[in-house]
Amino acid sequence: MLSAPPSRFRLALEDLKDGIGSIHVWPTLGWLEIKQRYRRSMLGPFWLTISTGFMIAFMGPLYGKMFGQPVSSYFTYLAISFVVWILVSGLINDSCTAFIQAEGYIKQTKLPLTVYVLRTVWKNFLIFAHNLAIVVLVLVFFQPRMDWHLALVPLAVLMIFVNGIWAGILLGLICARFRDIPPIVSSLVQLAFFLTPVFWTPSMLGRHQWAADLNPLFHYMEIVRRPLMGQDPSLLSWGVVLAITFSGFALMLALFQRFRGRIAYWV
Repeated sequence: MLSAPPSRFRLALEDLKDGIGSIHVWPTLGWLEIKQRYRRSMLGPFWLTISTGFMIAFMGPLYGKMFGQPVSSYFTYLAISFVVWILVSGLINDSCTAFIQAEGYIKQTKLPLTVYVLRTVWKNFLIFAHNLAIVVLVLVFFQPRMDWHLALVPLAVLMIFVNGIWAGILLGLICARFRDIPPIVSSLVQLAFFLTPVFWTPSMLGRHQWAADLNPLFHYMEIVRRPLMGQDPSLLSWGVVLAITFSGFALMLALFQRFRGRIAYWV
């Protein structure tokens, strides 16, 4: 007696499980993408670190003076914010092309589609790891208050990594079908840079400080930024991030199980 074929939802879950389990594949693909981008370069991805460091070095004193902020605290705030923003914005933008750029792999090899999303997520975290050198230098130089809150940083970074998975599959799927979406997302990310407290602080809004809480990207910044600055963790930010994580995975699975089989034709 023939057994019933697996459901689309089960296939989607197996793709997700097998993709995450392919620990020998997606880290290698992510690293190779960075190496190919900076081949024949002596400093490689550290060019990104250098350019980011110069931008922070010049923006810190300038914007600190403009906003009337103490140099030490503002410089630390800006360095952490800018490095985390590069990670978050990079994940969003690269998620749009996660499947499109993997067209050759998808059509020629039989790998879980989640592998190509994890390749993109891992690539951005490697860049983040390089940029962390800037944050370490700033923390060593200005020496903000450090306590047990620092232990929350790895957990916060892991949460961003996990969110990068559902966002990568969701945006990758939608953008593979509708090719006008990636430039729209890129424009929205550029706009979000000015609307998110990166080089300005929520306290600058005065009595309208509540407006910053309406920005979900702000909460992803806060769960990393506050522990690094020796501040108490924001329960609101952690609550928002957890809520987005669960709802994001639910939405992603609903679409992924339905359209997973069509991605190979869309790319």
